[in-house]
Amino acid sequence: MDELIVLNNLRKVYKMGEEKIVALDNISLTIEKEEFVCLLGTSGSGKSTLLNMMAGLEKPTKGEIIIDKKHIEKMNEKQLAKFRQKNIGFVFQSYNLIPTLSALENVSLGLIFQGVPKKKREKMAKEMLNNVGLGDRLHHKPSEMSGGQQQRVSIARAFVGKPKIVFADEPTGNLDTKTTMEVMELITEMAKENKQTLIIVTHDVEISSFGHRIIYIRDGNIEKIVSQKREVG
Repeated sequence: MDELIVLNNLRKVYKMGEEKIVALDNISLTIEKEEFVCLLGTSGSGKSTLLNMMAGLEKPTKGEIIIDKKHIEKMNEKQLAKFRQKNIGFVFQSYNLIPTLSALENVSLGLIFQGVPKKKREKMAKEMLNNVGLGDRLHHKPSEMSGGQQQRVSIARAFVGKPKIVFADEPTGNLDTKTTMEVMELITEMAKENKQTLIIVTHDVEISSFGHRIIYIRDGNIEKIVSQKREVG
């Protein structure tokens, strides 16, 4: 077994005045390299908090988060930022594109922080936009594209640096059914091709069918884990 992510006794408690809200309650989980995992649960179940912990966007109240044998819960903000740049890609529900930049500029932006020279990053961004079917939209801004096209730009941005892990938080929440299936096929095919680990947060059972395992989250706990073998492509 080739472990990539190991969570040990993960707990997250938020304080709201005098009240304590337990978002995650003692979660332990192992995710392997090249595995596709769906975190499935209703709103408020703790699934997005769990994703944020694994991505180093939030610190746990207690417990361990080990990614690629590194304890990310012990890293400071600067170390975490560097770790994310090298290892992690994100696809968000709301696309999170910069409205004043073209598709090409949005996709190549992250490569600037990785120190990739201008000519090379533009070539990489162009290739990735071609891969997601937007070769004719390179110079379009988000406002000139449909929701499905904007999400394809966001997918290209997540995958362009070939990160080890791609986190997708409700990636199809704003899309219609047909576009949802196209986007999910695209994300899973690209992750498989690049030998990446894919972690998808969703409340949609249909989306969860794309995972090798479905982790059911309820009230901050893992309710059950269902394994399913699915060949993508």
